[in-house]
Amino acid sequence: MTSCKSKSLSLVAIASLVICALLGIVEGRVPFACDPNNGLTRGFKFCRTYVPIHVRVQDLIGRLTLPEKIRLVVNNAIEVPRLGIKGYEWWSEALHGVSNVGPGTKFGGAFPGATSFPQVITTAASFNQSLWQEIGHVVSDEARAMYNGGVAGLTFWSPNVNIFRDPRWGRGQETPGEDPVLAGKYAANYVKGLQGDGTGNRLKIAACCKHYTAYDLDNWKGVDRFHFNAKVSKQDLEDTYNVPFKSCVLEGKVASVMCSYNQVNGKPTCADSNLLRNTIRGQWHLNGYIVSDCDSVGTFYDTQHYTRTPEEAAAEAIKAGLDLDCGPFLALHTDGAIKQGLITENDLNYALANLITVQMRLGMFDGVAQPYGNLGPRDVCTPAHQELALEAARQGIVLLENKGHALPLSPQHQRTVGVIGPNSDVTVTMIGNYAGVACGYTTPLQGIARYVHTVHQLGCWNVACGATDLFGRAEVVARNVDATVLVVGLDQSIEAEFRDRVNLLLPGHQQELVSRVARAARGPVILVIMSGGPVDVTFAKNDPKISAILWVGYPGQAGGTAIADVIFGTTNPGGRLPNTWYPQEYVEKVPMTNMDMRSNPAFGYPGRTYRFYKGPVVYPFGHGLSYTRFTHTLAIAPKEVLVPIASLNALKNSTFSSKAIKVSHANCGALELGFHVDVKNEGSMDGSETILIFSKPPFGKWNSVKQLVSFHKVHVLVGSKQRIKVGVHVCKHLSIVDEFGIRRIPMGKHELHIGDVKHSIYVQTLYEIKN
Repeated sequence: MTSCKSKSLSLVAIASLVICALLGIVEGRVPFACDPNNGLTRGFKFCRTYVPIHVRVQDLIGRLTLPEKIRLVVNNAIEVPRLGIKGYEWWSEALHGVSNVGPGTKFGGAFPGATSFPQVITTAASFNQSLWQEIGHVVSDEARAMYNGGVAGLTFWSPNVNIFRDPRWGRGQETPGEDPVLAGKYAANYVKGLQGDGTGNRLKIAACCKHYTAYDLDNWKGVDRFHFNAKVSKQDLEDTYNVPFKSCVLEGKVASVMCSYNQVNGKPTCADSNLLRNTIRGQWHLNGYIVSDCDSVGTFYDTQHYTRTPEEAAAEAIKAGLDLDCGPFLALHTDGAIKQGLITENDLNYALANLITVQMRLGMFDGVAQPYGNLGPRDVCTPAHQELALEAARQGIVLLENKGHALPLSPQHQRTVGVIGPNSDVTVTMIGNYAGVACGYTTPLQGIARYVHTVHQLGCWNVACGATDLFGRAEVVARNVDATVLVVGLDQSIEAEFRDRVNLLLPGHQQELVSRVARAARGPVILVIMSGGPVDVTFAKNDPKISAILWVGYPGQAGGTAIADVIFGTTNPGGRLPNTWYPQEYVEKVPMTNMDMRSNPAFGYPGRTYRFYKGPVVYPFGHGLSYTRFTHTLAIAPKEVLVPIASLNALKNSTFSSKAIKVSHANCGALELGFHVDVKNEGSMDGSETILIFSKPPFGKWNSVKQLVSFHKVHVLVGSKQRIKVGVHVCKHLSIVDEFGIRRIPMGKHELHIGDVKHSIYVQTLYEIKN
């Protein structure tokens, strides 16, 4: 067998590495713990895989000293040689592919890169739950392969499931968008893909849903996340901000939740026992650990001055339910907190038990018998994985405008295409932030060049577009080609972590570039927006010279191919916007610091997201066109439902409020309603249709609330139809949250919007007496 240990740069060593890579061979990593070749560990109960995990955990904790325990509740956990346990770095990232942002993952050698999928906001636009889970499955294959090769951990602090509340947020690109149901479904499916099927309570890798909670401001006009106190109502917390995290834990069975930097209503999230111990563990029953965002425990002492001493800060975090500190703070101050009587060693044991349990579920204490131990370099950047990255990019592209059916272009009629703009030939821009090293790239220019002859001009040196000196050349190109594709937008210099935007316009002189090129163009002009957050492109929408507009997000390593496939009709676009695209005027009157979701007309506050904002938009949430035409027909649809009340006591105890029943007082068991929808393709091209199902409660107090309750993706051939079944659960989908944070079911006529069809359903009570 070829050895993969050689570190020399000799020809023999290089040849050896090549052979190893081709064969998928990696030097078997030394076991993290319980190495059967280590005589020390053979007698330890915590190494016996047939013993229940909770017993093994307690055995290990009983063997640790207090100093050892303290150094195991930080991200760079120490080794414990006397027990045969290696050091471990908990911090790795896998937002949309294995990333090297955290110190736990390194690229190089047999692992030069990993498949880089589109940024999350782009993938969310596919509204395809099976796609999200499949991406998670591929990412976890590559993560396990890299772990086996000794260059990655098994605990990945992804996904980011915060609500994209404000369009200026620099990290909105990392999220699934503005809707809590969409974000929750994305979270659950991606986590399931990452963590495996959960057989025997085992984990393939351990995912982490972050940043809990109400975190969606990084650095805006002098207000930063380290100092920000998010003032959030019980209503908004329950029906918006916490929804994706609840879904992540209850549906996705995630192994970890990360608390955020900010305060919520005056208390740091990582020190809030109601948020951590009572909600995540008590109500949602997290089977895993809670970790701080990096240095956030230190932040609430040093920056927010929440406690008087560092020992009090350490104690507050641990008592609140924090298990792991990303940063050194607990390593430095936990011993003092115990000596001062602020916490006990048993409090520390509880946190440590949650951490070790996850490691054991991952197989890290199983010696050489590693699950997924067969995965290696040949399982990273495979053709199948890269094809999935391309398919994800195709499905995430949104056709915003298509005037006069200008798209798709025809290579026979538009033989020469001008490709212009600061994002027209980019590579790393396409993978957004929290990315790794891609397997390779296809730029928009390269993708279009596979179909037609291209003429390229940047137009602007970069997305800042601070000068107009290249405009003339771009105009010359547009005058002399059959069609022009302008690829403009943003990148990480404009929107990123700790970099929120101050407006929604194209940066610098980009708008002028677009307008001048469009005015000069001889043929159709296709505007491609590459960005995470929404951009006010009203000027382009109203410009008769601009034939079509595409939003492509940050489309990943294969973005250029996907863009070209859509432009030339190889792919029929089916993406939908996961965010409202507001006009610039919206952000001029709405401070980013206002966390209220609902409008307040008395103060001129317009509300946020499609659910509560009713003003003008550039494009609405869920908008997206196709090259074909779909029609929707309700085949089966119930017209009324009776909600059983659990008991007369429930009825007497203020069950009704504004003609709405508390969900906790209803017998929700059999309240799933089935709707059958026929989707017919009446156009001229096969395509995928997204059916969005919205509900609107009865007229009155709750009537302004329109909410997404479900969505389905279906592929329909030309001239055929597909019937899909839509499940609507009364307690979950027809309920609202009142101002006290209590979920209720309003009685009366609810309106369902199922695709293009409106349907009314009457909800009434049925008093069910239980003995």
